[in-house]
Amino acid sequence: MELLEILGCSPPLAREPLDAEQAAAVARVFKALGDPVRLRILSIVASRAGGEVCVCDITGAFDLSQPTISHHLKVLKEVGLLTSERRASWVYYRLVPETLGELSALLTVPATV
Repeated sequence: MELLEILGCSPPLAREPLDAEQAAAVARVFKALGDPVRLRILSIVASRAGGEVCVCDITGAFDLSQPTISHHLKVLKEVGLLTSERRASWVYYRLVPETLGELSALLTVPATV
């Protein structure tokens, strides 16, 4: 189950403790981001003008095999950080802004009054 399905439209996480299911979902996302290759892939997609990247451009940025890159992309999709769309023989990847927003809410400390 993806992070957005677990967290839904909940209040900012910094104001309420995570329950066990939420903590497990967030931990899966952070585990996915804990790999340097996946973190680089996410940064490549995030920094690309237009917000999407062809898999051919991602693969070309690494000295890794295509199946290894595909595995990393699959992990990022499974935790809800990326989405993809096939166009002819190429696959294009985009960030999922809602998932990044949920992570941002978790990491943002509310201002004190």
